[in-house]
Amino acid sequence: MSDENEPTALTRRRRLVILAICCLSLLIVGLDNTIVNVALPAIQHDLHAPASGLQWVIAAYTLVLASLLILSGSVADRVGRRRIFQLGLLFFVLGSLLCSFAPSLGWLIAFRAVQAIGGSMLNPVAMSIITNVFTDPRERAQAIGVWGGVVGISMALGPVVGGLLVDSYGWPSIFLINVPIGLLAIVLAARFVPESRAPKPRRLDPGGQLLAIVTLGAGTAAIIEGPGQGWTSPGILALAVIALAALTAFPFWERSRREPLLDLRFFRSAPFTGATVIAVCAFASLGGFLFLNTLYLQEVRHYSPVEAGLWTLPVAAFTLVCAPISGRIVGSRGPRLPLLVAGPALAVSGLLLTRLTSTSPPGLLLLAYSLFGLGFGLVNAPITNAAVSGMPRSQAGVAAAVASTSRQVGQSLGVAVIGTVVTAAVVGPLATGLAPASHAGWWIITGLGLVIMLLGLVTTTGWARATADRVAARLDPTAARPAVRSTPSDRLR
Repeated sequence: MSDENEPTALTRRRRLVILAICCLSLLIVGLDNTIVNVALPAIQHDLHAPASGLQWVIAAYTLVLASLLILSGSVADRVGRRRIFQLGLLFFVLGSLLCSFAPSLGWLIAFRAVQAIGGSMLNPVAMSIITNVFTDPRERAQAIGVWGGVVGISMALGPVVGGLLVDSYGWPSIFLINVPIGLLAIVLAARFVPESRAPKPRRLDPGGQLLAIVTLGAGTAAIIEGPGQGWTSPGILALAVIALAALTAFPFWERSRREPLLDLRFFRSAPFTGATVIAVCAFASLGGFLFLNTLYLQEVRHYSPVEAGLWTLPVAAFTLVCAPISGRIVGSRGPRLPLLVAGPALAVSGLLLTRLTSTSPPGLLLLAYSLFGLGFGLVNAPITNAAVSGMPRSQAGVAAAVASTSRQVGQSLGVAVIGTVVTAAVVGPLATGLAPASHAGWWIITGLGLVIMLLGLVTTTGWARATADRVAARLDPTAARPAVRSTPSDRLR
């Protein structure tokens, strides 16, 4: 069976319309992410939530999302990418409606999980659609750059729009904004997006899916609840043991499956493995950055939600500008340059904020925020391109889902680890104790930036590209050479 509505028959204009529709799904997911962060202090006040409760408002979404992304990619390859994409939009709209009516913290966390079920069917499936529509490597890299630029748009709109909504109508209104955008995307997808499936659908792997959920859920729960219950309490120790056991069992189970949830051969490709780790590091930085800054700007500096949103505009602006530039550079010269700039930019941003106080000058904040936006804007296109390029189109959904899973795992860990380290170090009221306690979190972000730089060096060598070629040949011996080809500038390195 071949792909339905073969993408090569589509005009450039139709391909761009499809890209815009896919970006619309990314927009509502990105808006939801940044808007919810801005609303955390209001949610804390209205629902009497502890710090760990705020972490769960974020983590419940990212955990469920991360747990189901690979499954969604596999199912979409099997039953139809457009169908799953539209179903995801429907679940996301429903979850958003439920969140807006949540009567308590527990219900809000539960409804965030419903949102995440829908979100798991959006970004990886949309990226799979883009991969199948944009078959030219350079055009695909540019499309991925535009895709990354939408992250900047959502980051720009989210804090400001979220602040206005929270100030004017209260925090429930931040979820309602997803409804009209989601419904519009459903209609447009039905009209313009061609249905496609993998030529050879993969079998489902419920055992591997269960192990992945247990690993992520139990591990994150132990990290978030550890400070409150005590790291040596029976409940926390049990969660840690369960997470470790599931993580240990996962590769053995996957190797025993004919068609595993996650083909471990992917990770024999140094660029793919590097992209996965870079995604975890970059989005852990983002998760920690948004969580800490929201609390710092509103609780320590006493800015309103709108003012706090305006302060983060440099992050959004640089992300918006740099993401398409990064896509073009990746398409013409490869991923090395964006990664070698992104890593140091994130590291220096974190380093500057290790000096943060309750009265830090505006120049320090603006410089740190601008550098963070520069680094984050540059890092996204290399991640996605390395994940989906060179893989057979029959596994595009799975490969894209691995990249998206890495992002969500990273964001979950960033909120869980950095949030836990910082909140545990707060002495006294949050207004006076958060700034000095946050220094440990900024040092973690500094280290993550340095890891990104190092991996950018190692995974863009000739040796690394050779490992990607070998993996692609093993996955599909009849396919042409991988889409990532060395450019003249690559060969000079």
